[in-house]
Amino acid sequence: MNRRRRAITATLVTLAALWSAPAAAQTHDAPAARPADASPRAPLGELGRRIASAPAGSTIVVEPGVYREHLTIDRPLALVGRPGAVIDGGGSGDIIEITAPDVTVRGLTVRNTGIDLDKENAAVRVLAPRATLESLVLEDVLFGIDLREAPDSTLRGNTVGGKRLDIARRGDGLRLWRSDRCLVEGNTIHDGRDAIIWYSTGVTVRDNHGRDCRYGLHLMFSDSVTIESNRFENNSVGVYLMYSTGVEVRGNRLTGNRGPSGYGLGLKETDRFTVRDNLIAANRAGIYIDGSPFTASIPGTFTRNTVACNDVGVVFLPSARGNELYENNFIDNIDQIAVAGRGDLSANSFFKGERGNFWSDYTGYDLNHDGVGDFVHESQTLFENLMDRNPSLRLMLFSPAQQAIEFVGRAVPAIRPEAKFTDEVPLMRPVEITVSAPDAPAGAPAQAIGAALLLIVGGGLVGLARAGRSATGGVA
Repeated sequence: MNRRRRAITATLVTLAALWSAPAAAQTHDAPAARPADASPRAPLGELGRRIASAPAGSTIVVEPGVYREHLTIDRPLALVGRPGAVIDGGGSGDIIEITAPDVTVRGLTVRNTGIDLDKENAAVRVLAPRATLESLVLEDVLFGIDLREAPDSTLRGNTVGGKRLDIARRGDGLRLWRSDRCLVEGNTIHDGRDAIIWYSTGVTVRDNHGRDCRYGLHLMFSDSVTIESNRFENNSVGVYLMYSTGVEVRGNRLTGNRGPSGYGLGLKETDRFTVRDNLIAANRAGIYIDGSPFTASIPGTFTRNTVACNDVGVVFLPSARGNELYENNFIDNIDQIAVAGRGDLSANSFFKGERGNFWSDYTGYDLNHDGVGDFVHESQTLFENLMDRNPSLRLMLFSPAQQAIEFVGRAVPAIRPEAKFTDEVPLMRPVEITVSAPDAPAGAPAQAIGAALLLIVGGGLVGLARAGRSATGGVA
């Protein structure tokens, strides 16, 4: 009887603990806890012995060579590699773990972690504040750089390359967990899963290049983040913002993101955000907006962006309300603006004051030469309306079936749909934007460079053609 009573008591205690768990912990699990290592530790190698005997504040220089070790840095110091210095993990476990504040690791090649997703084997794991990781080359790693409660850290000029695994079995190239005020600058991340920032405030992400991953950059519950001058290409999603407040996205290149989601930029229940001066091109959907802004306090602002050559320029869910889009360039998207599901865009604005957007499919003219079209721009095409409600109709794009549907829509005004959106002051020429993201590397595919040149030249020709027609009083 006593044994049964003790079992019932233990069960009630467990249930009470679960019931009182913090809401944030229930919303999203923390990274995997580092399991206790009951087995004897391997003897320290050369670098491990030097770290163990080094006084705090010292600098350890790593000469060229391959060091097959797993390191724990438990005191403030600098570990600096000369060219050719390699730390090889031998295909097991984590390689460098930092447990003390104010540690610098610079100039090393770190390679060959384990492949245990449950243990989240990482090249460099930081568990203390104010770490500086610079000019590291991380090769053949499951997780790359993993910061856990490591505020005020700097990650600069590192290259992270994942393992040759299916994308679902890869680890994150970069992860920040509860690491406020970090600087992530000038890094290259490729062939990993995500670069993700969780529960971290005041982070700056600048001049980075992310390619061939699932998410180029993924924010969750992270406020006051600046994302500027980055290049995210050939991922499933370029940048995705979730449940975050006070985010600024400016001067980035988001191109060729065409995976299952295929968003250049996605926003879900994000508040007080500004998106400006970005090039968003050749994605499945340039921008995807779901429930953003989350509150009605401040509009979501999209301005001075070029959204070009995407399957869909901007996808709105009906829950998207309170957005202002003005002085953007919408160039040659198959569908400039789409509504996913039933609903309208009346709660969003496509102009501000006397400035709207440039639309490559605008058919108006400008008799008084003030740079603003004399007629409103609105989308009333029957086929687009049907395609928004039934995405499978996209198979009929550019087919005789599409032409037949459009002919019926023009010939029978009674079945013409209501306009999805209206820009009352459309611009006659493209807006010049400032994109300062890293340039394409020397080995970039020729077709990508050619596409960028065509985009620039094509936009200029459209503007010149518009100006010529306006000058003659002709209809564009």
